Formats: sequence, structure tokens, C-alpha cells
Amino acid sequence: VVPPHRDGGQAQFIRHHAPAPGDTGISAATAWALAHLDRPLSLEAMASRVSMSVRTFTRRFRDETGDSPGRWLQRQRIELARNLLETTDLSMEQVAARCGLNTAQSLRLHFHAALGVTPTAYRRTFRG
Repeated sequence: VVPPHRDGGQAQFIRHHAPAPGDTGISAATAWALAHLDRPLSLEAMASRVSMSVRTFTRRFRDETGDSPGRWLQRQRIELARNLLETTDLSMEQVAARCGLNTAQSLRLHFHAALGVTPTAYRRTFRG
């Protein structure tokens, strides 16, 4: 296939529209993932929720969110941890389990990497 000849050196232009939220069909997978953050979530499981191949799901996910599924999932887990630290008296082990980070040590590692503070320091500062 050869692009048609254009006079005047005009470059070929193909318009790419940014998908509107929900257009790509990944919203069911993201909603399901948010409801199951306490479990191990695989890319295959998320893609199967919307009947897509992993490759197509990953591409559409990145188009819609601007991030990879793994990074998005990690951000959601940290946001849930922040919420739990601010609003509950759960232990660090319990917070980690509810966020799908498994152990308090894993929670500390990921939380500090994302926010620059430990979960304990965060709770002390932002507990209402």
C-alpha cells in the first residue's frame, strides 16, 4: 500500500482522537480491579474482564489512562492505603492486607517510594 501522491510536499496526516473515558471499554476492568485491590491482580485477569487480549488491553489502557496497568494498580493501592491510614485505626499489617500489598514491610517500601514518608509518619500527620 502506497500513500497517494500529494502536490506541494504536503505530509500525510492521520488524525488520532484521544479516547473519551469509557470509549475503549476498560472501565469494567478498572472498576473490578478497584473492588478487588486486596487480591493479587494479574494483567490477564483484568484483560479477560473486558474480553480483550493482554496486548490490546495494555494498549487501550495506556491510551485511556496515560499509564501502564501495573503502575495504575500500584497508585490505586497506595491511595487506598492513604485513605485507610487517615480514617481507620487498622494496624499496618491490616492496611497492607486490604491494599493487596501483603505485608507491613511491603507497605512501607511502596508507600515511602510513592510519597517519601513512612505510613506511620503519614498517619501521624494526616489523622483527623
